[in-house]
Amino acid sequence: MRYIVWALRLIIFVVVLLFALKNTNPVDVGFYGSHVVTGVPLIVVMLVAFIAGIAFALLAVVPATLRRRRELKKTQREVHRLQASLATRDVNGHETEPAVPLSPL
Repeated sequence: MRYIVWALRLIIFVVVLLFALKNTNPVDVGFYGSHVVTGVPLIVVMLVAFIAGIAFALLAVVPATLRRRRELKKTQREVHRLQASLATRDVNGHETEPAVPLSPL
């Protein structure tokens, strides 16, 4: 399985490398207004757009991830509290003192 994954990675790398080598023609990049950057290789423009897309996607995911982590910690605290509460109850549901193991004589 590991060899298949490495073979797929190699194939993807070669395809991307060939794509990059075929797209080196200079292009003009126009920004807002009349600001134009001339002679930028197309692959650089595509790489910058790809990285910007990744950055925006990560920024969109971060708030939900942080919210889930907060909820998970809150739930874990509640589970620990309930487990501690169960440990101090007897079979009839009455509060008891926590059992302390006896030391050997």
